[in-house]
Formats: sequence, structure tokens, C-alpha cells
Amino acid sequence: MSADLFIRTDHGDGIVELSVNRAPVNALSAKLLMDLAELMQEMDRDDAVRGIVLSSPFKVFSAGLDLKEAQNFDLADQHAIVTGLNAGFPALFAFAKPTVVAVKGAAIAGGLFFVLASDYRIAGPRAKFGLAEVRVGADFPVGPLEIARATLDPNTLRRLMLTGRPINAAQALACGLIDQIEEDEGVLLDRAIRAARDMAASPPETYSAVKHQIRGATLTRISDAIAAGANTPEGGWFSDATKAAMKRMIG
Repeated sequence: MSADLFIRTDHGDGIVELSVNRAPVNALSAKLLMDLAELMQEMDRDDAVRGIVLSSPFKVFSAGLDLKEAQNFDLADQHAIVTGLNAGFPALFAFAKPTVVAVKGAAIAGGLFFVLASDYRIAGPRAKFGLAEVRVGADFPVGPLEIARATLDPNTLRRLMLTGRPINAAQALACGLIDQIEEDEGVLLDRAIRAARDMAASPPETYSAVKHQIRGATLTRISDAIAAGANTPEGGWFSDATKAAMKRMIG
């Protein structure tokens, strides 16, 4: 695993910050997603870790898939990114300990799942959130799809998935996509660390059990679909229309 894709900072009391570090916009790659899955599994087993905070050092939290790169994906590349999406975000969603995300900029398309898979979401006033897949001709792999269904109300799901247009922080707060807006971006990370520390004060076994009660059925649907071949869709994830739409999106 490449440690430089996630910068780890310990903040005491078992609270660990993971800063997503793939410049310039934290575009998703199969490797980044598989590294995320591995990190979640490692930190789940580490008793010294009591909670995590996800952050980004860049203006954009994550722009999702690199469309310039994705235009050239062959079948193996498409299967690799689908496998990564079905591994990384469900691993974050299943993580037994508290997870808090601190979002200053945009979390778009696949990048939104860092937010949706986290337990508590704090955003700055300039943050934006969206699911642009429909605009680039890509449907949703089962892992992200089931996480979205489990964490968004039906109307927000409809709006984000079918329009492909982002919403701002105030709109995200109103629909429950985020939990808190911190107007002062300078203290956003501190607020997230404080929230993680507060959540980690709950009995760990109880927190894990309750989280599983909430998310277990969703995770089972994901694992069942993967066992049935969801990581390797016949013909790949993209079509000729997808590549043309990607080209239009990036100009």
C-alpha cells in the first residue's frame, strides 16, 4: 500500500486523521480505493485507534473519477475501478469505529462517497455535493449504489442521481446529507476532531454493534452482489456513449 495516498496524523485519544492525498483534486483510482479498503481493515483491528477523521489538503475534497484518464480505460481497467469502488467505500461504511468527514470543497460523483460512507459529516460554507455519473453516461456499481440508497432520502437520491447537478452546503444540511456547517473553515478540522472524540467516548463494542444493526443488511446486499459477479460486469462499466460524454464534460 502506498502510504502517500493517505496522510495519517494522530490527534491523541485514539483519534486519527486520514488526509486523502492524490493531487490536485483527489481523483479516484483503483489503487487509492483498494488502499482505502486496506487502511480501514488495518485500523479496525488496531485497538489504539478509536475513531477517524477524513480530510483533504486541497480545495476540492474529491472530484471523483479522473475523466481524462478514464476515457482510455480498457476492459481490465474498468473492472479494476469497479472492484475498487465496491471495496473501498463499503470498507469505510462498515468500519466499526466512529468516522467523521471534514469537507471544505466539492465532493462530487465518486468523491461524494467519502461523505456518504462516514458517520458524521461537517462541511464548510463553500462545500458542494453531487452525483454526476448520469451526465458522463455511467451507472453506479453496487457498493456506492447501496450506500447511497441507505444514506439518502428518496427525493435527494432522485435529485442527485437523475439531474447530475450539485447542491451547496445549505441545501445539503437541509436534506440531511451533512450534519453541520462550520462557517469558519479555519476551525473545521478541529470541529471534526472534537466530534470524533465525542463519538469515540461511547462504549466501543456497543457503537460497533449499533452500527452493524443500521448497516448490516446493506453490506450483505453488496457482498452478495459481488459474489454474483458485480465486480466484473459483462462488457465492462463504460460504453461508447460514456467515453463521448466524458469528453464533453472535460471540454
